[in-house]
Amino acid sequence: MKVFIRLLGSYIRLHLAAIIAVPVSYGIFAIVYVLYQLPLEAVVYAAILTSAFLLSLALIGFAGYYRRHEALKNLKRSISVPDMHFSDARGMIEKDYQEIIRLLDQERTATITRTDEAFTDMKDYYTIWAHQIKTPIAAMRLLLQAEPSEANQDLLDQLFKVEEYVEMVLQYLRMESMSNDLLFQKYSLDAIVRQAVHKYAKLFIRKKIRLNYEALNCTVLTDEKWLVFVIEQILSNSLKYTGRGEISIYMDLDLPCTLVIEDTGIGIALEDLPRLFSRGFTGYNGRMDKKSTGIGLYLSRQILTKLSHTIRIESVVGTGTKVKIGLDTANMGSLTET
Repeated sequence: MKVFIRLLGSYIRLHLAAIIAVPVSYGIFAIVYVLYQLPLEAVVYAAILTSAFLLSLALIGFAGYYRRHEALKNLKRSISVPDMHFSDARGMIEKDYQEIIRLLDQERTATITRTDEAFTDMKDYYTIWAHQIKTPIAAMRLLLQAEPSEANQDLLDQLFKVEEYVEMVLQYLRMESMSNDLLFQKYSLDAIVRQAVHKYAKLFIRKKIRLNYEALNCTVLTDEKWLVFVIEQILSNSLKYTGRGEISIYMDLDLPCTLVIEDTGIGIALEDLPRLFSRGFTGYNGRMDKKSTGIGLYLSRQILTKLSHTIRIESVVGTGTKVKIGLDTANMGSLTET
């Protein structure tokens, strides 16, 4: 009964303006009756009909108000209770909606917390796994190098690819907190590029691909570790899709501080160029190479963006590909990408 009275009071407050309008209307009705000396019977009859109509509307409206209140109460029972601050509710219905919003927000917050915890646990697990897997990889490398043979060399090549994928996993996991790991200094670009070339030296020899390397004579403000990783990814792609010919590394004389890595490989289809940096996109070349992950270029662009560098790719199918890395960091706050 108490709840019913509260609900009725809430309904009256919500429609207070309409309720006040009723006696005012009757007052106007009475003034007109007096001024024009209308027949009393006609006025009373009209007033009774009007009152019955208004009362019917009020009862129907209150019944709908009551049903909505009960429906919202039932909905609230299925949601856990949170605590949110709202301004004072104007009525029971508004109060019910506020309660539902509080409950939904609590559930949303709990879901986000669970998701974040699950992601953190997964990230920690794969980070530990990626570090631990390096030990058996190093052991296998030593065992294969101890007995040189053509078969063991093939196995070493495959082991090298495994190391690449493990390193890619680590960098992918670290990228979210990359800002905390950055160490900007001025480095010789030649020293950075030589690290990446040295890593793939044996693959150049095995595939009989010529390396044209011109002294870069450029100093860049960057993070050495992350930029080396990007150049390694570009060289890896060039070697993967270049069956024979050469790979050239030089500075673009028409653009300020722009490193160019050019190959004579199979090239990239024109329609694939706009989506090359999308996560998981492999394109026509990736569909030919079933083991392509579509992660390397995505990671490269994300890393270069955070380093305030840029990357652009030009390619002609059957002729080759040019990757241009803009290393000008005059505007360190800018995230503009080419």
